[in-house]
Amino acid sequence: MGEEVFESTIKVTISDDTMKSNVAKKSSSASLLTKLHAGYFRISLSLGGQALLWKVLIEHLDKSQTLHHLFHTLPSTTFLLLWWISLCTLLILSFLYILRCIFHFSLVKSEFLHPVGVNYLFAPWISWLLLLQSAPFSIPHVGSCQVFWWIFVVPVGILDVKIYGQWFTTEKRFLSMVANPTSQLSVLGNLTGAWVASKKEWKESAVCIFTLGLTHYLVVFITLYQRLSGSNNLPAMLRPSFFLFVAAPSMASLAWASISGNFDMSCRMLFFLSLFLFTSLVCRPALFKKSMRKFNVAWWAYSFPLTFLALASAQYAHQVKGPVSAGLMLLLSALSVLVFVGLTVSTALNLDMLLADNDRYLNFTKRN
Repeated sequence: MGEEVFESTIKVTISDDTMKSNVAKKSSSASLLTKLHAGYFRISLSLGGQALLWKVLIEHLDKSQTLHHLFHTLPSTTFLLLWWISLCTLLILSFLYILRCIFHFSLVKSEFLHPVGVNYLFAPWISWLLLLQSAPFSIPHVGSCQVFWWIFVVPVGILDVKIYGQWFTTEKRFLSMVANPTSQLSVLGNLTGAWVASKKEWKESAVCIFTLGLTHYLVVFITLYQRLSGSNNLPAMLRPSFFLFVAAPSMASLAWASISGNFDMSCRMLFFLSLFLFTSLVCRPALFKKSMRKFNVAWWAYSFPLTFLALASAQYAHQVKGPVSAGLMLLLSALSVLVFVGLTVSTALNLDMLLADNDRYLNFTKRN
């Protein structure tokens, strides 16, 4: 009799533990989906940009005897490894965000209605476009490549219609009211799409999207330069997004160079602008002091703008031969790689903080 009671007690205890573990797994998965906002696609942006930088540097080393003497070879395995890691990371983030859209659509809606959160909805599509641009293999059929391009560009166009339309038609969403450094992500979506299209020889599509992006970049840049109310509402944690000032003109120079066929005077002007903005930010470390006190995924906003600047410097060095342009390319590329490696190590050492409960980004979007 006692043995039967003991066995039944064990069974009840085991079943209770099993139920608790199942509940814990469900709550943990739900917690993951509620914490994973679009801002995490900064990581895939940085990975994709870094893979593309390595691909461009390898091409330059093959063409330049001067650089070939400095570096015997840049291992192509590094580029391949970065590209595949980038692809896997983007697939995982995209899958999790799709689940977030299905099971927590209200949170996605709150991001869409927020002046900061809505801009990061461009990040997944920019990441896919960068992967398409840096692919280590050629897609067999041109039509297949066009299909992929349209899949990634159409969502950017839909977001453009919504956001750009609000900027000049909706009183509470005027650009002067909602402008902040992350507003440049919408511009980056257009410029990246134009860059990829021009590389695939789709000139008309490239010019169309480039015109849309550059026009709104001029408006956004002037608005942000005037320091209107929207640009002052950014919390200290999101201040790394100020480096998007560097990313937009750098990508514009790359896109127009690809469309026009050479890194002409307009491209150089945009490159020098991005170089000036980068220097201005680097000379003001106090601006980022508060954001660097504690690790946050927002730190990844330092990486991909610097990578785009390095890519632009590579195009500049290819067009303007000389030790100064080559040295500038090597300096910016080395700095981009060092920042990327530093962020990767910091993320690996702070995995427990990657999905923190007290993420101020989430609180910031919920309050608004």
